[in-house]
Order: sequence, then C-alpha cells, then structure tokens
Amino acid sequence: MNTFSNYLTAVADFVCGYPLFFILIGGGLYLFIRSGAVSLRRLPEAVRQLRQRDSSDGTAGQISSLQALCSVTAATIGMGNIAGVAIALVVGGPGAIFWMWVSALVGMCTKYHEGVLAIAYRRTLPDGSTRGGSMYIIENALGPRWRWLAVTFAVAGMFGTLCIMNANQLAEASVAIITPHSAGSWLSVAAQTVSMPQSTFIRLLVGITLALITALVVLGGIRRIARVASVMVPFMVGIYFIAVVYILIDHYQQVPAALQSIFSEAFNLRAGFGALIGTALIGARRAALVNDAGVGTATIMHSESRNTSPVREGLVAMLGPGIDSGFVCTLTALALLVAGDFSGVDGVKGLEIAMQAFGNAIPYGEYILMLIVLCFGLSSLFSYSFYGNRCATYLFGERRARIHTWFFIITLILFAVVPLQAAVGLCDLLYAFMAIPTMITVLLLSNKVRSLTRSHFSH
Repeated sequence: MNTFSNYLTAVADFVCGYPLFFILIGGGLYLFIRSGAVSLRRLPEAVRQLRQRDSSDGTAGQISSLQALCSVTAATIGMGNIAGVAIALVVGGPGAIFWMWVSALVGMCTKYHEGVLAIAYRRTLPDGSTRGGSMYIIENALGPRWRWLAVTFAVAGMFGTLCIMNANQLAEASVAIITPHSAGSWLSVAAQTVSMPQSTFIRLLVGITLALITALVVLGGIRRIARVASVMVPFMVGIYFIAVVYILIDHYQQVPAALQSIFSEAFNLRAGFGALIGTALIGARRAALVNDAGVGTATIMHSESRNTSPVREGLVAMLGPGIDSGFVCTLTALALLVAGDFSGVDGVKGLEIAMQAFGNAIPYGEYILMLIVLCFGLSSLFSYSFYGNRCATYLFGERRARIHTWFFIITLILFAVVPLQAAVGLCDLLYAFMAIPTMITVLLLSNKVRSLTRSHFSH
C-alpha cells in the first residue's frame, strides 16, 4: 500500500503541478482580463440576482438559482475549507493562502463562464427535465469530434466525485475525538473481538454511518439534496463564523502578524525562486479542491436551475468561489495561524491540526469543530453524489447510473480507512482530469460567453 501511495502521489504531484497551475490560474487570468474583470465589475449585480425570481419559462430545471448556488457551495464548503487549508499551511506555509485568494478571484470569473455555458448548452429532455455539465457543453457546443474530451471529463468526474477526502478526514477527526476516551469501552472490546486496530475499527464505523446517512438523502434525488443544502449551508457557515470570530477576538494581538505572514511569505525569495513557485502551486492546487472553479462540477448543478437566462445564472454561479475560497478559507487560515501549532509536524496533516488549534483556543473547541466538520462533510457528500450520478448518466444512461449511486455510498466505507496521502493524491489527480477538459472548453467558448454577456447587459 505504501509503494502504491508513493507512486500515486508522485504522478499527482506532476500532473497537478505546473500543468494544472497554468490551466487553472493562467486560464482564469486570461478569462478575467478578456471579460473586463467581470468578477469585480459585476459583483453587485451578482448579489442582486439572489433576490430576484428566476427567469423561468416553466419548462426547464428542477431547482432555483439560489438552491443551485447553495448545493454547489454545500459541495465546496467542505473538508477543503478546513483540512485543505491546514494542509496548505503545513506544506506551503502562510504564503499559500495568498495564492488561494488569487485563485478565488480568477475562479469567480471562471465560474461565471461555467454558469453561462451550463444554461446555454444544457440538454432538455422530452419530459422537461434537463441534463447538463461540462460533458454536454463539450458535445453540444464543440460537436461530435470533441466527444472524447467529454468522455474524459465524465469518467474522471464519475470517480473524482467519490468524496475521497471527505470520508477520510471525517474518519480522522472521529479517531482524534474518540480514542482518548475509549480505553476499556465497548469500542476497544469490539475492536479486539474482530482482531482490528481500534483506530481502523472507528474509521470503519464512521464509514458505515456516513454511508447510511448519505443514502437517506441522495436516493431522494436532486430536489431533496437542494432542500437539505439550502438549510445546512447557512447554518454551518454561521456557526463556523461565530467560532472563528471568538478565536480571533481572543487572539487579537496575533492577527496583524498572521495577516503580515500571508503576504510576506507569498513572495518570499529567501529560499529561492523555486520555493516561491512551489508555494504558489500548493495554494492553487488546494484552492482547486476548495472552490472547484474550472473543474466543471458546478456546471452540472447550475444546469438544473429553472433559470433560462445564461448570464443571470453565471452571475449567481460566480459568487461560489468568493464564499468558500475567499470568505470561509480566510477565516480558517487566520484561526489556524493564531491558535495552531505547526512546529514539528511530520508528513501531511489536515484536520488533526485544525482540531488541535480549536481545542486550544475554545473550551471544547475540538467537539464544536467536529460538529461543524460533520455538517461540512455531509453537505459535500450529498452534492458530489449527484455530480457523479450525472457523469454516469452521460456515459451509461439513466437506468445504469443508479448503480453508481450505490457504488458511491459503498465507497464511503472504503475511503474512510485508506491512508490520507493516497487519498489526497488520487483526489488531486482525478480533479486534474476534470479540470483540463473543462478549461479547454471554457477557453474555446469564451467568445460565446462574451457575446451573451454583451447582449444581456445591452438590454
């Protein structure tokens, strides 16, 4: 297992290094400039769209634009916002957070393009339901010659949305919380009975529990997922905001130094230019898992919107990276920098570091964070199950895609017990194979988005 994990990590490091950095950040910067900084100029208009009714003709989509945004945010505001930020700080230092901000800014522009194209090129079935996402955008906009690219995205999406990171980190958090209090308990007895290490036994139980809860929600379809997400997202962000603000107020004297370290370390050349590039790569790579801008998964959810205006949906879609990579990740980074201890950290550590920081800063903070993480993790599971199902539907049809939903549920148990290093490497690699087809398509169709944008705002 260690040999495979090392090999997988090496491949992921190569693919998700310069190639992914240039296509996500470089491509995003190109879209940002070409669109006239749409993510900045049209931000007030995007916020206003949340208060308006969808421009629906009554025949398209199953959910509102706001529900689509909440469902996408439910997927992106997940383990990446806590465990992903902690990993970025451990591996790349405070400077990696600055590059996550850069990724968020250009990611908002990329998400705008994805939202526009999701509505413009979705497929409407005879019964009025819709099918969309990067695979349909590629096929409907670029033609049959590009179907191989659509298939590449769909295959990577079918496996890349299996919530590898989420199940793994929820299990890690459970082990950290339960183990100190489990001596002589039924858990230790049960683990000995089945001849299994206690930590592995706890991970297995967590995986089974996640599978059962997820099944109750995802088997109800997109409408149930959207309803649950529209309730969970405001609740969990609110609770998390309160917890982090408490930490920052309690450590207010350290906040200026934390902010300074983010900017100073982002352009730190003391360790050489290579170290600077490495920090930027780490920040961009982690941000790709956090806000999924350019990855293509958001196009699947936004294509289900009842909105018939591509530009209006694009404006709503572009708020996603600002919420997760901009707002929530900044809260996490500041809390960890002022209350966390990164000295002597060995290997890749994620949620364990965050739980220690919250436990040190807030009475019973590790338990509070565990509740937040549970909400974050579950919300991600619900949305990602739908993404994978739609990719399977594109490849195999509606009836066979049902098998994928059950496969998704079962793999939660498997990924709860695999090593973190292997989980991170596999997740990054599959995301890269979703991002490359999506960004190629968005860049090729940028003129179409520009034309639709001009037409919309001219009226």
